[in-house]
Amino acid sequence: MGHACTPADFPRSPKPSREHPVTAVLAVVAILLAILLIAWARVEVHGTDDLAGLVDEETEHSAPRSTMSNESAAENEAASSRWATGFSH
Repeated sequence: MGHACTPADFPRSPKPSREHPVTAVLAVVAILLAILLIAWARVEVHGTDDLAGLVDEETEHSAPRSTMSNESAAENEAASSRWATGFSH
């Protein structure tokens, strides 16, 4: 007749978190390589023109903010704080 495995068949229990350091380093390297591969594939498929457009657009939007008066900048900051905290009025 068959025999079912029981904990008594394996008297030593494995120690928790006994990961080998090389395994941990290889996992981190694999994650970094996956990130780089995904970024490279994105550039190959879509190019960098849209990214350059976003950077140019961002610099265009940031330039007028520096020319705002201190009062309107303070009002804008207060309004954004109210919105961020959930108060709309």
